[in-house]
Amino acid sequence: MSEAKRLAGEKAIEYVEDGMIVGVGTGSTVAFFIDALGRIKHRIAGAVSSSEQSTARLKQHGIEVLDLNNTGPLSLYVDGADECDPHKRLIKGGGAALTREKIIAEASDKFVCIVDPSKLVPVLGKFPLPVEVIPMARSLVAREIVKLTGGQPVWRDGVVTDNGNVVLDVHNLSIVDPVAMERDLNQIPGVVSVGLFARRPADVVIVGGEPPKVL
Repeated sequence: MSEAKRLAGEKAIEYVEDGMIVGVGTGSTVAFFIDALGRIKHRIAGAVSSSEQSTARLKQHGIEVLDLNNTGPLSLYVDGADECDPHKRLIKGGGAALTREKIIAEASDKFVCIVDPSKLVPVLGKFPLPVEVIPMARSLVAREIVKLTGGQPVWRDGVVTDNGNVVLDVHNLSIVDPVAMERDLNQIPGVVSVGLFARRPADVVIVGGEPPKVL
């Protein structure tokens, strides 16, 4: 599967244009994209990173990492996903970077999602849905999630996000209306971000393979 991830990551380079500041996500597939980006770093103006992990990898390649507050809107954001449905709506947050990923996706004109074939699903929810939560609200939010979704929230013990928060992973879901679920979960006090990328889905999905497939 790592070969499929590499092929997807390298295909996404085709969307990088000269002089761009590139939004960069997090995860194993994105790592291949960052490595490919390093080979053309002279062509870009820098990157905006969604995690400390990606920032470190970008800097290893000598790519300048910029603050989104200073760059303004971005032309391109490249990131992976834990699940992708036929409408390019996603579950993300397996790497606990969902809030910063969602911010950069919102700031970008084009969101290119890179996945291996195992991430394609007919209905979202087999992968547990990550929800980033303010620590003091963890139990409150978990109770509200049960009432709202019927799913089973599990605290990702030992994980602290780059924002200093905790993650609840919601199991046993079948998300037939991800836009509504994203909206409703966001209304629970204490929720920072929900790992549903449905209101703002991907614009392009690259599925790694030989050759890669563009959806």
